Amino acid sequence: MSAPSAIAPFTGVSALLDDLRREAPEVEVRESSSETAVFAFDAGTAPRRGGPALDGPTVAFPATVGEVQQLVRLAARHDVSVVPRGAGTGLSGGASARADQLVISTERLDRIVEVSPADEVAVVEPGVLNAALNEHLAPFGLFYAPDPASWRISTIGGNIATNAGGLRCAKYGVTRESVLALDVVLADGSLVSVGHRSIKGVTGLDLVSLFVGSEGVLGIVVRATVRIRPLPVARRTVTAFFASTAEGAAGIGAITASRVRPSVIEFLDEPTLDGIDAANASGLRARGAALLLIELDGFGLDEQTAELTTALEAIGARVEIESEADAETLWELRRSGRRLGDGSWFVGGDVAVPKSRIAEVFAGFPAIEARYGVAVSAVSHAGDGNLHPVITLPIPAGADPSVAPAVLHDAADALVRAALAVGGTVSGEHGIGTVKRDLAAEELAERVRVAQLAIKDALDPAGLFNPGKAL
Repeated sequence: MSAPSAIAPFTGVSALLDDLRREAPEVEVRESSSETAVFAFDAGTAPRRGGPALDGPTVAFPATVGEVQQLVRLAARHDVSVVPRGAGTGLSGGASARADQLVISTERLDRIVEVSPADEVAVVEPGVLNAALNEHLAPFGLFYAPDPASWRISTIGGNIATNAGGLRCAKYGVTRESVLALDVVLADGSLVSVGHRSIKGVTGLDLVSLFVGSEGVLGIVVRATVRIRPLPVARRTVTAFFASTAEGAAGIGAITASRVRPSVIEFLDEPTLDGIDAANASGLRARGAALLLIELDGFGLDEQTAELTTALEAIGARVEIESEADAETLWELRRSGRRLGDGSWFVGGDVAVPKSRIAEVFAGFPAIEARYGVAVSAVSHAGDGNLHPVITLPIPAGADPSVAPAVLHDAADALVRAALAVGGTVSGEHGIGTVKRDLAAEELAERVRVAQLAIKDALDPAGLFNPGKAL
């Protein structure tokens, strides 16, 4: 087996452009320039203000599956590597691209092809926004469950590429649990369909799960059959405030021990509440030092609320049912209220651990702060053990804000290793990209890594798709 050319230099963009003008004039192509620099990064790797100006990659905007196939074949002809890209909201560098690469944007593949209430499926192209799909489904009394924090602007294709999660994972699972079938363009330009329209289907290997979360290194998803669900008859937001982060983290176990299964369980520690209040004048910290923000849905909300309240009050929580207006404010604060100003360097990310070990991870933050001289806080999708830490360090006067010191990344790595030490994983939903490739190598056994590279080589022997990412 030959090793995939994951980091080999690729040339031939000029020749590719000549062929595109001649053979695919209907496809909009933007040549490498400072105007395409935004396509060189994703949301997690974009340089801060003050960084050097760079030329971006060449970017193509196909509007049909056939155009995607043609672009892939032409890129292969000239040994130009391809970076598939959705909305660029990723946080791990999975959509970053060099000036000598071709970005294939899926933003114009944005059709909702079919909604079948009888089968509880929808068929969509990858450029469909998560929010747009749910707006389309609402009149049918249906919804698409995965809801990453960027749901208003992230695409279904991008969600599939990273196996995105979101707040409702506690009850409905991550993207993989909602994808039934995929149409994928492979590195030779061929189009394959994998999976089943039916809920059940065990014919052959589960190639759908292989492509979901593969970050574009195996193929380009051009259509997805996704599972949709009935809108709950009712939803209710419940807050549980605690006197300390440690007590709040312990409250996660109390929910697990109860018979209630909320659709959302979000945990916000004390520094997070302070940060949200500073950015929004929201007054959360006055209600407690840690918060479990919970959504219940379905029938029997009163019975669910009563049992949940009993479980949480038994360990010292102050439990309240929120009004619809207050609930809307709280959920918006959770999704977008944790803003960081220009006065600090910061790195974010995600890890996931068994739910029973979440409290241990939070308890380890002070040691990381003391060792590296940083501040650590986190919010957590507590229902499935997924933490989103932020590590910050004030920028001294005169320092270059675009160059974060190494100690910040050392602290982030230490936090990931703390998660691994309790049986966790380096990423729960943000993916590996370029940011966590070395850490992923610490988690995965050598034989497993060899097997993954063999799969990559079987589907993409020339290393055409997204080289240097994920694997």
